[in-house]
Amino acid sequence: MTQSHPIFLNDSRSFRVQVRFRECVGIGAVLGGSVSPVSLFSCACLAQLDWSMEPISLPEPGMSAGNSSSVAQQKFHVLVGVTGSVAALKLPLLVSELLKIPGLEVKVVTTERAKHFYNAQEIPVTLYGDEEEWQLWKGRSDPVLHIELRRWADLMVVAPLDANTLAKVANGICDNLLTCVIRAWDLSKPLLFCPAMNTAMWEHPITARQVEQLKGFGYTEIPCVVKKLVCGDEGRGAMAEVWTIVERVKRILEEWDVPRQS
Repeated sequence: MTQSHPIFLNDSRSFRVQVRFRECVGIGAVLGGSVSPVSLFSCACLAQLDWSMEPISLPEPGMSAGNSSSVAQQKFHVLVGVTGSVAALKLPLLVSELLKIPGLEVKVVTTERAKHFYNAQEIPVTLYGDEEEWQLWKGRSDPVLHIELRRWADLMVVAPLDANTLAKVANGICDNLLTCVIRAWDLSKPLLFCPAMNTAMWEHPITARQVEQLKGFGYTEIPCVVKKLVCGDEGRGAMAEVWTIVERVKRILEEWDVPRQS
């Protein structure tokens, strides 16, 4: 008889351990309660323990960790971050174009202000926001969403990166799900950022310093472009075109030979 139980280790990684029991007295009590490595080894009826550990798949919003699927999928994992710039209007197009890349899986992390610019019903992938971060965590044994997301992703693209979030990231501020993911980001993995703001904001001296700060962290800038902005001004500050971002993702995947997650 085989039973799967979740075990949450000290580093917050979630695993399932496959426990095989043979007929014995009291097995119902063991299977009915929570199981830890200590209680498994101390159980007199334990016949065989298979310590092949498999990471639990990241929970979808509204789902508990126990309902997550552990089916391995060999795909490149791209995490898209979207912030409160009017360029967030392009999020549905960006996601749909990324999904055309063979073997790519996409998830989106949004700030609350970014939600003003797109229709969530038009996003064909899982969308995470601050609400999901707090709903998922109920106690010490629960996974922490911003850590699970940074583990899941092979590559991150922040498009658009508005002036406010640029300033936050440059100074290490992490006050929402997106900035927490970036603050915890594995610097051995590529992170692309696509600035987008009004020309006057772009030309402020602090902007160049903050962009250089991010590049100093090892992040890759996809520069903004000159065009007529939604506000009516014309100049530099518009987010790079979607096709430019998608092509850069393709190039990064090839250059970095990003290891596939399962």
